[in-house]
Order: sequence, then structure tokens, then C-alpha cells
Amino acid sequence: MALARAFSKVAEGESLVAIDLVEESKEAAGLILEHVFCCICGPVGAVPIGTGPDFEYRVSADQFLAMRCEKCELVYVSPRPHISELRRIYPDNYHAFSFSKERFGLVYRVRERLEAARLLRSTQGLPADARILDVGCGDGFHLNLLRRFGLPSWNLIGVDVDERAVAAARAQGLAVVQGTVEEAALESGSFDLVLLIATIEHVADPPSVLSATRRLLKPGGKVLIVTDNTRTLDFAIFKGRYWGGYHFPRHWCLFNRSAIANLAATTGFEVESIRTSVSPVNWVYSIRNFLDDFNAPKPIVEFFSLASPICLAMFTAWDALHASLGFGALLRVVLKRPR
Repeated sequence: MALARAFSKVAEGESLVAIDLVEESKEAAGLILEHVFCCICGPVGAVPIGTGPDFEYRVSADQFLAMRCEKCELVYVSPRPHISELRRIYPDNYHAFSFSKERFGLVYRVRERLEAARLLRSTQGLPADARILDVGCGDGFHLNLLRRFGLPSWNLIGVDVDERAVAAARAQGLAVVQGTVEEAALESGSFDLVLLIATIEHVADPPSVLSATRRLLKPGGKVLIVTDNTRTLDFAIFKGRYWGGYHFPRHWCLFNRSAIANLAATTGFEVESIRTSVSPVNWVYSIRNFLDDFNAPKPIVEFFSLASPICLAMFTAWDALHASLGFGALLRVVLKRPR
């Protein structure tokens, strides 16, 4: 197998620039895949660090390969699904299309309060007539929080490529544009704040997305990025196969502090702050993936899920300890468009 050959070369200390797994993956599952390089550094040295299937939704039988750029430390999937496969890799029951009280109960209510508090801290200092854009808004969860807990005079807009997410958000009375932020008909230099919450890891070209975001911001405007952190204990333990942050094959680019700072520099942003914050999700899904791979009883596997308040509470407390040391599960990054 090509994957076995790749890991054999890593064991021998060889640095890989490109591994041609496209044809083998196509034969295995029928997904259209494409090979890519580091979105920040291009075709420089990279090494494979992990491989695994789609543990959560089983959209294909492919095994996906995580690569790490030796220059900037970005972790990225290559080969990855072609952009034409988005409908398949995001099935109708994907959680971001319908994160609702009815579906998630207590978990929804707790997350709602925590996320509202975090969001409002990010909006401090905004004018009463601020324009806020949520890129990759999904079903409008964060826009709804801003509408409920923020100032009623704020102008809130979302953008998302998936018609199912857009329909769910519009059904709640939210203003959402369908398409990419690069192509959306939005006025340049008109936004005070742009949100990229659990978004940057999903996009094909993060530099292009940030460049478009910079164009839309007013001088001095800010972008909030929240994304998975690869400099964590759970990544160190589970990166070979089970790490929840891989979310194979939907997370295409994954960052640590160094990689996100490099991305900011290449797109003309000033870094205002890079911190880490608490999330139990990657711990929960890392253990779930491990148990699932070893055919543990279904009730045990299902205990480790987004719908399990007890499990989420346990790992929230556990990750809070890591966040206090600067190694929380999420990066929370504030970038500013220079004046």
C-alpha cells in the first residue's frame, strides 16, 4: 500500500515533498481526490504524520493522509477530496447544518451560553452601527447569538457555500449570502468585524479566504479566527490515526500558533492576539475513534459524542487545565487590518 510505503520512508528519516496516492484512493472508494501542497509555503518538504478514515460519517472507504509542512508546521490533508465532492463529504445529517435545541438538548443550551459570552468579549469596542460578517456561518448559530445577546442595531450578515446551511439560516430570518467569501457581492472596506469560527480548517485556500476577508474589512477592522490547535496533548497522543481534530476528510488545513502567524503575515494582517481556549470535542472524538476502530460495544462508543453532556463536561474540565497552560484545544486568534 502507498500509505505503508509513506510511513516506512518516514521511519527511515526521509522527508517527503509529494506522495502520489490519488489513483490508489480513487480505486478504493470512488471519491475524486487531488494532491495539494502546503497552502502557505507551497511545494517544500513535508512529512506524513497520520492516516485514518472518515470515522464520523463514513462517506467513503478512503484512508486519508495528514501531512506536516517542515517549514511552517501546517498540518494538511493530501490527497484530499476535490471541491466537486463537497456535497458528498458533508452529508445531510452533518451537525453544522442543524445544531439545534431539539437535536442536542442540554449540550446546546450550555454551548449557547458559553459561546455567547465568548462572542460578546470579541465585540467589545465595536460601534453601535457595526457591520459583522460570519464567514462559513452554517445554520446561523453564531449570528443568532449576536442577534439575541448583542446590540439590536448591529448589521449581521453571513456567507456560506452550502445551500442546505444557507436555507437553514434564512429560515430563521438571518441575512445570508450563498457562495464563497472571495466571490460574494459584498462591499469592500465595509465591515468592522469578520468571524471565521470553525471555518478556516475547512476551506481549500486559507490565504485566499483571508485576503478576501482583509479586503472586506475597514482599516483597523478585525477578524476573529477560532480553529483547532495542533500543539496539544491530545494531538501528540492521537495524531497517528485517531485525533478528533482531523475530522477526516473535512478538515483540510490545521494550525498551531506558528502556522497561523505565518498565514497572517502572508495575507497582510497584524496579529493582535493568539490565545488558546477550551473545547472538549477533540478529546471526546479521539477516544471515540479509537474505540470505534477496535469494535468496542456501541453504547460505549456512543457515550463519546457531542450529544453526551457527562462526557463533554468531563473533558471540558480536563481541557481547561491545558488551556490554563496555553495548550487549549482551540486557537483563538484576533487579526487586524492595518490602518
